[in-house]
Amino acid sequence: MAETDDAALDGGDPPDEEFPLLIAVTPSARERIRLAERLDGVAPLLLVADLDELRRLIGAPPQRPGPPDEPPSDRTPAAEPDPALVVDSARCTARYGAREVDLTRLEHDLLTCLATEPLRVWSYAELHRSVWHDEGRGRRADVQSLVKRLRPKLRDLGTAATIEVVRGVGLRLTDRQDPRIARA
Repeated sequence: MAETDDAALDGGDPPDEEFPLLIAVTPSARERIRLAERLDGVAPLLLVADLDELRRLIGAPPQRPGPPDEPPSDRTPAAEPDPALVVDSARCTARYGAREVDLTRLEHDLLTCLATEPLRVWSYAELHRSVWHDEGRGRRADVQSLVKRLRPKLRDLGTAATIEVVRGVGLRLTDRQDPRIARA
């Protein structure tokens, strides 16, 4: 204790001094930028897209399902992969069952936008704003080019989910067999 008091008197920081850390969890890149601008200089800030990313960064073990006081079972049953299309924002991947594909940032942002409300028709302007964060340009060709690169990746996953054109309106993510679309 005396060392800590001496360090404080000398103007040095005690070795284990606590400091505030703000952690913000939001899947929206726009919201993370807004928070960073508003909270600049307030305290150290950690911005993450989801709780899995936060756990990975701080080294926390993944949470187990079930009551917290339940001991872990010795045997782990072989779990079948989830047959839903899963967009993993932390790893920038899409997964369906046991298959996984890497996505570019733009592909990820487009797929995430479409997956937030599956079956909803998104206009090209809405998609352009969500992916490029560009209010004024809204070029349809940008979105069409991105969709052209994303469709084969969805096919490679083996999912029935696809990006459909709704003529004169825009695009939607749909799965004609079973609309099971999730987020990691």
